[in-house]
Amino acid sequence: METLAAFLTAQPFIALFLVVGLGYAAGKITIAGFSLGIGAVLFVGLGVGMIAPDSAPPGLLGSVGLILFLYGIGIQHGKSFFKGLTSPFGIKANILASTAVLVGFGLTLFLAKLLGFSNDFAAGMFAGTLTSTPTLQSALGAARTMNPSVGYATAYPFGVFGPILFFYLTHRWLKPEINVPPPSKLVTAEIQVESYQFEGMSVSQLIEKSPKNLTLLLVRRNGVNILPEPELILKADDTLLISGIADSITSLKKNSSESVRSDRSNFDYIRVFVSKGEFIGKKLQDITLPRGTSARIIQIRRGDIDLIPRPDLIVEYGDQLGVIVAPAKRPEISSFFGDSIQAETSFCFVSLSLGLVVGALIGLIPVPIPGVGVVKLGIAGGALIMSLILGYLGRLGPFNWNMPIVTNVILRNLGLTLFLASVGISSGKPFASNLGGAGLSLLLGGVIVVSVVVLTIILIGYFILRMPFDDLLGIASGATGNPAILAYAGKLAPTGKADIGYAMIFPGVGTILKIILVQIMIALSASPPPPL
Repeated sequence: METLAAFLTAQPFIALFLVVGLGYAAGKITIAGFSLGIGAVLFVGLGVGMIAPDSAPPGLLGSVGLILFLYGIGIQHGKSFFKGLTSPFGIKANILASTAVLVGFGLTLFLAKLLGFSNDFAAGMFAGTLTSTPTLQSALGAARTMNPSVGYATAYPFGVFGPILFFYLTHRWLKPEINVPPPSKLVTAEIQVESYQFEGMSVSQLIEKSPKNLTLLLVRRNGVNILPEPELILKADDTLLISGIADSITSLKKNSSESVRSDRSNFDYIRVFVSKGEFIGKKLQDITLPRGTSARIIQIRRGDIDLIPRPDLIVEYGDQLGVIVAPAKRPEISSFFGDSIQAETSFCFVSLSLGLVVGALIGLIPVPIPGVGVVKLGIAGGALIMSLILGYLGRLGPFNWNMPIVTNVILRNLGLTLFLASVGISSGKPFASNLGGAGLSLLLGGVIVVSVVVLTIILIGYFILRMPFDDLLGIASGATGNPAILAYAGKLAPTGKADIGYAMIFPGVGTILKIILVQIMIALSASPPPPL
């Protein structure tokens, strides 16, 4: 063991990525449907830190990792977060989540006195039981010891497992009615003008009267497909090619033939990637196709979702546009948008750097709290606030703050992995020295706190506020924070509402509020200044 410790101490790079590799492998182990996921990196780090405490990487590495994780969260969820601050549902959800987290905060202070551990350990327990790594970073900075990491590591396992357990139990108990919508896939159909008495109506009049989830793609007249220009007057024998969500299409009187779709001599259908930065962050209505090109955007494929190309839809990196175009103009349209798969991994490093710099400056601003003192959001909290704003704006002048979802996920996972590995190795030695009675008290406290927080959201939300169960799963997932909890919520209620609730709650209540609370918690334990 001494030989291994000496080797890891001499090779901290190997120690770091040994923790990362073994941590991810351990995180895939599932017992009764439960796995630690990326959180296992922390526990493998603790083990390596016990063996070779001097192999810990520089603290800056972990800080950079955490900041990259938070920046990606803010960029992705900025719009949903601010919507949650203004919409009636979002306001109610944030109040409910804030109440539960504040109850957990007060309960943590009470349990610290009752069970006999100091507030720096309690702050780490609070961060671990609500699985918030940014809160741990804030607690470490405020306490200036590694004690919070001990409380974090002790409480973290049940912080992940506890919400999943209560989701399962309350679902079995309440037996809520959950309506799962069908996948939103666009389909096409052909209809006859005479069947709907559209004869003599212009295309613009037809579009004005049509449901918003239906789109007119082509008009077939005298055996030729033509684009539906607004001024075109429809005739009785015209055939219309329309697209829309499957539910809307099934109720139509469809043409038994496929004359429009089978004829590609005048117009063809192609998909192109949007890979040119000049289009990212723009609305579809602001994009002018090349002159002399007979083409029309009829579909947008974003990840696994089909979107109707409404004029106010904002283009993002990696979007696939479905375009109806004259066959001879296919290369021109492809070149116009770029059509490169590299768009999935492209983003502006200038925008990233500026966002992080301004966020770091915001984190340095002291915020006075009467009766407590001055608290700061820190670099991590400042970066999160700034990224939420930039994620909401999308584009500002020449700067594009958007980020492809693939790049975003990779950046976040890499950052969080580096942070957990760094904190784990650094905390191994103090964790080992506190595995006795204090560790059991921290574990018990964590179990009580997470139970109260989750049940407060679900029971008050369900019985008093009359909120749907799938919405409550998202709110509770955002308040507790770990992605594994959200993943289970999505499996239990696959309506997509859990993701929306998580996006509304996690950045503000699930991160910023907790960051402030742990600083207050540690400030309350500080000795008062001597009398004047």
